Amino acid sequence: MKPRHTGLTHLMYSTRYSWKGLKAAFRNETAFRQEVVITAVLLPLAWWIADTSISWLLLVGSLFLVLIVELLNSAVENVVDRIGTEHHELSGRAKDIGSAAVMLSLIMAGLTWGVLGWQKFFG
Repeated sequence: MKPRHTGLTHLMYSTRYSWKGLKAAFRNETAFRQEVVITAVLLPLAWWIADTSISWLLLVGSLFLVLIVELLNSAVENVVDRIGTEHHELSGRAKDIGSAAVMLSLIMAGLTWGVLGWQKFFG
């Protein structure tokens, strides 16, 4: 039986696993890399567009939401692919639902940036 880690040791192991997951996603997932680049470009713009700390948080939060949903979608796809490569209706449905979640997070980010950008420049 594996020893259970608690306290600071657990935090250190969890952080290591999280970094490992981020590196794996960046290395293996094209969409995640593209979204990281978009986030890196837009993050500095958030300071310029945002008039309040809340609007800044909405701009940055919407970018991180896209990354989070993409990570979850990639995890689902990897698990489905691990189970088997043959076509199965439920496997396809799981992947499609994960993709839909990413699309909705992208729409939400686009709306957030569009509304706050519009207010900054035309409002």
